[in-house]
Amino acid sequence: MAFMTKYLLPILVLFLAYYYYSANEEFRPEMLQGKKVIVTGASKGIGREMAYHLAKMGAHVVVTARSEEALQKVVSHCLDLGAASANYIAGTMENMTFAEQFVTKAGKLMGGLDMLILNHIINSSLVFFHNDINLVRKNMEVNFLSYVVLSVAALPMLKQSNGSIAVISSVAGKIAHPLIAPYSASKFALDGFFSSLRTEYLLSKVNVSITLCVLGLINTETAMEATSGILSEHAAPKEDCALEIIKGAALRKEEIYYGTSYWNALLLGNPGRKIMEFLSLRKYKFDRLLND
Repeated sequence: MAFMTKYLLPILVLFLAYYYYSANEEFRPEMLQGKKVIVTGASKGIGREMAYHLAKMGAHVVVTARSEEALQKVVSHCLDLGAASANYIAGTMENMTFAEQFVTKAGKLMGGLDMLILNHIINSSLVFFHNDINLVRKNMEVNFLSYVVLSVAALPMLKQSNGSIAVISSVAGKIAHPLIAPYSASKFALDGFFSSLRTEYLLSKVNVSITLCVLGLINTETAMEATSGILSEHAAPKEDCALEIIKGAALRKEEIYYGTSYWNALLLGNPGRKIMEFLSLRKYKFDRLLND
C-alpha cells in the first residue's frame, strides 16, 4: 500500500492529467491550407465528404476508389469548392501492388504528402458467420492489410513533412458486435497494429502522428442499406463525421470518437488501457534496438 501511495498514485494522476488535458489546441481550417492529402474510399460517403471539406480549406487532394466515374465528379466538385489541386487515381485496394503504387503516384502529383486518410472498406452484409474463410480473408486484406501497405509506402514522405495518418475504424473494432465478425476482426486489427506503431514512432522519434477514428453508425448510403430492418440505432451525419476526422488528424490526436452516443468516448476511451501501456514500457530494454 505504501508503494502505491508513494509511486503509482502520483504516476496515475500525472498520466490522467496529460491524457485529458494535453490536446487542447483549437482546430483552425487554415491548418489544412496548402496541405497535401490523400483520401481513400472517396467516391461516396464519409470519404467524399472529407474530400469536400479539405477542398474548402484549400488543400491539395488526391482521392481514390474503384469507380472512376464517381471520382471524376468528386474531383470536379473539389475544384469548384476551392481545392489547391484535385486529382484521382481509380483502382481496387484488393490489389496490394496498386495500393503501393497509388501512394507513389499521388505523392508525385502533389509534390509530397502531409496527411494520409485511410477510409476504404470492403462492403459487408449483416449476417451470421457461416464459416466463410474467403470472406474473412477479403476483409482482412482490404480493411487491414492494404492500410498497412499504404502507410508503409507513405512513410518516407510523411517523415519529411512531419505528417499525419488518420485510420478510420469503428466501435466494432473496440467491442464485439454480432453479424459482422469478419469486419469486426479487421477493425480490431487496425487498433492493435496502428496503436503499437504509434508507440514505436514515439520511441524511435518518428514525428508522424497516427489518429485512430472510432466511428459509430454514420448515415452513409452503404451503412443505411446494410442495417435497414436489422439495427435500430440513430445514425450520425456523415458531413459532421468527416469534419471531425480531419480535425482529429490535424490536431494529431491519438484517438477520436464520433457517433450519436456520448458513452462511446467515455467508456471505450477509458484510461485503464493507456495506463497499462504506459507502465508496460518499463519492462522493455529499447536501447539495443534503437541503436541498431
